[in-house]
Amino acid sequence: MKLGLFNLMSYKDNARGIQGVIQDTRSMVSLAEEIGFATAWFAEHHFTNYSISVSPLLMAAHMAGYSRRIRLGTAVIVLPLYEPMRLAQEIALVDRLLEGRLVLGIGSGYQAYEFERYRRDVTQRNALLLSHWDFIERALTHGRTVSPSWQGEQVETDFLLTPLQQPLPPLYLTTTQPQVLKRFAPLGATPFMTAGWRGSVRLGEMVRDARNSWGEAGLDAQMPVAVQQYIHVTDSHQAALKAAERALFVARMIAALHDSRIKTAAGFIDAPPLQDEPAAEVVRDNLIIGDAHLVAERIIREVREINPSHYNCFFQFGDMPIADARRSLEKFGQQVIPLLEKELGSVTVNYAAA
Repeated sequence: MKLGLFNLMSYKDNARGIQGVIQDTRSMVSLAEEIGFATAWFAEHHFTNYSISVSPLLMAAHMAGYSRRIRLGTAVIVLPLYEPMRLAQEIALVDRLLEGRLVLGIGSGYQAYEFERYRRDVTQRNALLLSHWDFIERALTHGRTVSPSWQGEQVETDFLLTPLQQPLPPLYLTTTQPQVLKRFAPLGATPFMTAGWRGSVRLGEMVRDARNSWGEAGLDAQMPVAVQQYIHVTDSHQAALKAAERALFVARMIAALHDSRIKTAAGFIDAPPLQDEPAAEVVRDNLIIGDAHLVAERIIREVREINPSHYNCFFQFGDMPIADARRSLEKFGQQVIPLLEKELGSVTVNYAAA
């Protein structure tokens, strides 16, 4: 199992504004590489302060200049929102710009607010994902496609650019649906799961339910999985509750974005409290928030239960002040990782020896 760093890049109250969010992300990625994380991941969302990362490929290409060895991943490209002919070329180019460090995470999306503004039907997201991927896979692996022109006639297109990593960069999917996974199984794609603020108990249930449905569908029920968790390492009770409140801020925005008609003011989401919203103490306990020993014990327990191949860590959630996020990540590297490796074996990449 290796570690990842997730970068949602929400904007709430950053003292340096949007530029501060960008600068914070550079800082966190550089620190994660120094610690030995395998991958830094970048989200894709549009139009609102939920995330300013509108293009994970662009973020990955940008971060090439602020890193040397860490892999840079898309978490995820929302495939239904793209013109696949253009996207195929951009994937290939970014993998080459990164000298083969790209990790390709793709998904169908879920936010009705975004789909309506891109003139897409959110209920057709899985069908669009599959049809777009058919085209992109042919372009990237065969270098040639056939598609209709604007006049309707079938035209062949040769693609000069293909990925440096052949036949494709490592592939991850934010879906557990058997019909989608069957399409990607020959490519060795890894399903990616998160339970958000509901945390450890719900995440374990999700993985168990997914494995049961995969087995019933004739898929490998024990295929590798990647998981993601909110993590904050602190000895302070007050800081732990503040972190939980940041996680709730993210959860409220996620819930709001399922509605295509949400209210925004200059791009800031009017996100009311969740229905039956839990107290910050409940969220803290759901998530992996606490001192180094608590964090290590919780991760070890999850890893033994779920056996993920990749464990993605969400450190700077809800536009957490960079000093707090860096302190948490530093403690994770100095205090938590040694405890993990004592029980689980190596979870980091030794870039100096690579």
